[in-house]
Amino acid sequence: MANTLLMPKATAVWLVDNTALSFEQIAQFCGLHPLEVKAIADGESAQGIKGMDPIITGQLTRDEIARGEKDVNYRLKLSEPKVRVPESKRKGPRYTPLSKRQDRPNAILWLVRNHPELKDAQIARLVGTTKSTIEQIRERKHWNSANLQPMDPVTLGLTSQIDLDLEVNRASRGREQPQPVGDTLLPAALTERLVPTPEKLKDEDQELDANAVFAKLSALKSKDKDEDDDQE
Repeated sequence: MANTLLMPKATAVWLVDNTALSFEQIAQFCGLHPLEVKAIADGESAQGIKGMDPIITGQLTRDEIARGEKDVNYRLKLSEPKVRVPESKRKGPRYTPLSKRQDRPNAILWLVRNHPELKDAQIARLVGTTKSTIEQIRERKHWNSANLQPMDPVTLGLTSQIDLDLEVNRASRGREQPQPVGDTLLPAALTERLVPTPEKLKDEDQELDANAVFAKLSALKSKDKDEDDDQE
C-alpha cells in the first residue's frame, strides 16, 4: 500500500495554525500549491475544515517539524507507517448489485456491437459476467435474446467511462486503423502539388508571353510574304 498523507488539506490547516513552517514546506508536504496554503493562512480557503494533527496520526514527528522550522529549505518527510496493510487484489468478475444484474445482458449486447475489438475476458471484467453468457449473447442463443436491447454499461452504472476507455485502448493496440470510407480530404503533399506556386505562375506567364511573341512574328512573316506575292 502506498504511503500517502491522510486528509492533506486538514493537515495543512493544522500545520499553518501550530507550526512556523513556510508555505512552501507545508505545500510540498501536503501536495498543495503554495498559494493555496497562503489562502488557508489568510482565512480565504478551507473555512470550516478542522485541522488534523499529523503527529497523532503518526505521519509526522515533532523532530521532523523542528528540523523544518530551523531550515526553510528542508523538506518534510512522511513517517513510515507502523502497520502496512497489503492492497487487496480483486479476483474474478466485478461485483454487480442485485438491482442492476438484470441490465447486464443489455450491456453485453451493447459492448459486442459497439466494440467488437473487446475480448470476452475484457467484457467480463467490465460488467461482471461470464464468458459463456457473452458467447450466448453474441451468437443470439441467450434465453432472452428476443427482448434484449443494447444499452451503454456506463449509463447503466455497471462500469465507469475510464475503465471502458482503458479496455478499448488495450484492445486497439496493434490493430490496423480502418481505412477512411467516402470522400476525404487529400493529403497536404498532394494539395501542394495542385496549387501552383508563385514561381510556377511566373514561368507559365513567361511561356505564354513567348508563345504570343512567336505567334505574332509568324503572322507578320505571313503578311509580308503575301504582300511580296501581290507586288509580283
